Amino acid sequence: NLWLEEQCRKRQHDVLRGESETIGERLQRDLVAMRPLPVAPFDACDQDSGRVSSQCLVRYKTNDYSVPVAFGHQDVWIRAYVHEVVIGCRGEVIARHPRCWDREEIVFNPIHYLPLLEQKINALDQAAPLQGWELPEEFATLRRLMEARMNRHGRREYVQVLRLLETFDLADLHAAVKQALQMGAIGFDAVKHLLLCRVEHRPPRLDLDCYPYLPKATVEKTRPGSYMRLLSGDAEDAA
Repeated sequence: NLWLEEQCRKRQHDVLRGESETIGERLQRDLVAMRPLPVAPFDACDQDSGRVSSQCLVRYKTNDYSVPVAFGHQDVWIRAYVHEVVIGCRGEVIARHPRCWDREEIVFNPIHYLPLLEQKINALDQAAPLQGWELPEEFATLRRLMEARMNRHGRREYVQVLRLLETFDLADLHAAVKQALQMGAIGFDAVKHLLLCRVEHRPPRLDLDCYPYLPKATVEKTRPGSYMRLLSGDAEDAA
C-alpha cells in the first residue's frame, strides 16, 4: 500500500497524451467539483423496520432476535451489519446480537427475559431463552444456597442477582458472587453491595449478622471414650 501511494503521487506530475495539464492539476479541478464528504461516516448496514412479537422477538430476514420484554408489541428499527444486528426503539438501542446467517433460527439474549421470570419464578428452569446459558459455577452454588435457605423467595432473589447483568459486566458480578459466598452473605442485597463496592473501588461494609443463611458448622474432635461405648453396645450413652 505504501508503494502504491508513492507511485500514485509520482504519477500526478505526468501529462497524458492529448492533455495540456498534469494529472495532479486535473485532480485539483475535479476535487473542486466534487461534493464534500458527509460529516458522519457512512454506516455500512442494511436498514429495516419491524415490530416486536408477543414473545419479544423481532424478525429480520428469516431469523428472530430477542429484545427486552419492556418493548413488547412496539415498532422498532433494525440495522444489520455483517457481524451484528442492532435493534432500536425510537432513539434508543435496545438490543445487539451476533448476526445469524442461517435460516429460521431464534437468537436469544437471556437477560432480556429476566424481568418476566422474576414475576413467573416457577418458569425459571423451563424458560427456552435460558437454555444453554453458561454461567460460572459459583452462580449455581449461590442459587442452591438461596433456595435451600429461603425456599421460593431464594429463587426470586437469585433472578434479581442475574438482573444485575442488565447494568454490570459478568466479570464484575461473578467476582461479587464469589466474595459473597466466601463471606457467607447469601442474599441479593449483599451481592449488589459487593458489586457496587467493586465497581466504585471502595471497601465493602456488610453487617454479617444480617445474613444467618450460612451457619458455620462446628466439628468436635473425636473422643476415644465415645468409640469405646459404641463397641460396648451402649449407643445411647455414646450419642
